[in-house]
Amino acid sequence: MRVKDAVAFWGDYRGSQCKPADFDVFWARALEEVDQLGFDYQLRPASFTSPIAECFELIFSTVNGSTIVCQLLKPKVIIDKCPVLFQFHGYHTNVGDWSDKLAFVALGYIVVAMDVPGQGGASQDYSQTSGGTLKGHLIRGVEDGPEDLFYKQVYQAIYQLTRIVASMTEVNSQRFYSYGVSQGGALALVCASLCSQVRVCFVQYPFLSEFREAYGLQAEQSAYEELPYYFRFRDPLHEMEETIFKTLDYIDIQYLVPQIKAKVFWGMALEDRICHPKTQFAVYNQLQTEKELLFYPEFGHEYLPKFNDMMHQKLSAEGEDDEAISS
Repeated sequence: MRVKDAVAFWGDYRGSQCKPADFDVFWARALEEVDQLGFDYQLRPASFTSPIAECFELIFSTVNGSTIVCQLLKPKVIIDKCPVLFQFHGYHTNVGDWSDKLAFVALGYIVVAMDVPGQGGASQDYSQTSGGTLKGHLIRGVEDGPEDLFYKQVYQAIYQLTRIVASMTEVNSQRFYSYGVSQGGALALVCASLCSQVRVCFVQYPFLSEFREAYGLQAEQSAYEELPYYFRFRDPLHEMEETIFKTLDYIDIQYLVPQIKAKVFWGMALEDRICHPKTQFAVYNQLQTEKELLFYPEFGHEYLPKFNDMMHQKLSAEGEDDEAISS
């Protein structure tokens, strides 16, 4: 798809505008639940070793008792307090190899990569919900209401993680950064929304937005496939449709991103039908901060060349000059 066509179709699209009236109160209460937990965590040396990095598993328990496991890599030689890059992974998968974080450690960053519980990594989901849980995490807990949504608990865990890391003595808590792709892109935006110390956020085609519209955009072939699956097998007459979507509004990232103060670099693939560009514009257009959109006209939901090189260069410049990253 050509850029001018995408901009003409969706460039001004601002989403369904269904933010719950108590959305801000809901999330203030959710974060207060986390604040009451304190800063308990474990650091366990990892079996992976590197000549430039010390490698640990960072482990903590969440509000609902789930266990979060993160990779934490820090430079072996620390002269001053380190900036931190938070990384988040795609749906179903995990944080990946230790070695793929070393380029950022070499720049002087502590890298923290969080495994989402119940997916492909080491984190464990101990939440209990009623109703259907097949075929994905998007609908997990939806029949119990917003308090029990799976992603509400994931967002809380991200906030908890930023507070834990900020408490570490070797960390420069005023220089946080976040990065992710697809589900990870959504979680990187959540991180920047819930943690004001995040200075720059790098995202590619984020998930978890504009659920009503996503449902109507060939959802059976997208990351939102569990929505039509849910209705087909749990609510074939759609008697609960509006209730379901009103519940999901509490985890729609389009209503969280207006809080972001960080600069946002966003990679959008215009042939993406897993996380459709229209659902992305719904979020991007809600950002009220400095932002830059990088279009990939011939690409779908896949590797986007040059994005990681751009991020590496920006983070490298950030280390040398606090103003360089905006240039």
